[in-house]
Amino acid sequence: MESTNGQGLLSVVMPVYNEAAIIEESVHRVGRVLRDAGIPHELLLVDDGSSDDTWVKLAGLDRLPWVRAMRLSRNFGKEGAMAAGLDRARGACVAVMDCDMQHPPEVLPEMYRLWQNEGIQVVEAVKNTRGKESRLHAWAAGSFYGLLRVSSGIDLRNASDFRLLDRAAVQAWKHMPERRTFFRAMSTWVGFTRAQVGFDVAPRADEGQSRFSVRRLTSLAIDAITSFSAVPLQLVTFGGILLLLLFALLGFQTVYMKLAGKAVAGFTTVILLLLIIGGTLMVALGIIGIYIAKIYEEVKGRPRYLVQEESQSEPEKDAL
Repeated sequence: MESTNGQGLLSVVMPVYNEAAIIEESVHRVGRVLRDAGIPHELLLVDDGSSDDTWVKLAGLDRLPWVRAMRLSRNFGKEGAMAAGLDRARGACVAVMDCDMQHPPEVLPEMYRLWQNEGIQVVEAVKNTRGKESRLHAWAAGSFYGLLRVSSGIDLRNASDFRLLDRAAVQAWKHMPERRTFFRAMSTWVGFTRAQVGFDVAPRADEGQSRFSVRRLTSLAIDAITSFSAVPLQLVTFGGILLLLLFALLGFQTVYMKLAGKAVAGFTTVILLLLIIGGTLMVALGIIGIYIAKIYEEVKGRPRYLVQEESQSEPEKDAL
């Protein structure tokens, strides 16, 4: 099996955050699946600034010649960890998956087969079921994907970060210069020949809760929509035009009532108008502020991540 030049090599990128309890089991499970399928592989484990013993566990896994690990200087978020792994992947194709095994590694051989035998350059693993989640979370996810589809044309319904990219697709992704990334949508935006493979979301290996808080999920949704669409800004414009037309009609009515001698005190109407105008202006300024903040982040040009330390082991040909 080839390894030195990356021909046929599958690089599996796994962001890791506070997963000391399960990371060893997860790594061995992925390795076992790929070895049984006869797929040359390497695992890139990216410690996203964990506060537990995750890095100690990863450093211990360096004894495995097909495992490489790196530690980011702080918690940059899952997107930053994935970027670090994609930048350092050496394979002819690269798969990204979660280390908690909600993305079952048993799907990887089929994804690899589609890439190797059928020339598919992006293989997306889509969810047959969403696993255990509350109705509120399911509704919020559906609303987000609906808004993204309407505003940008990118359909991510039942999509996940679990996907395999050909080297050409990885290079295209790396050429996208933005600092605030959304891998799921960016890897869809680049195009290339595509196929989908279904999977059922498994329970977390430790049967715990997701590391994503409501605040982080909301921030990710806002970043995603504003990164791929200017529709929110256009809505501000359309909203302003609509209010202008309504106020013009109200103005004509007020003048008519005055000339007709039917004008009455309108204290309640004035208060309601002030509240509507004020609320609309605040929302509009908030939307504009989000885009200005994104411009500010991009102009600073700070790196997506910083690596504190990295394993120096090279994959052994016989182990791949």
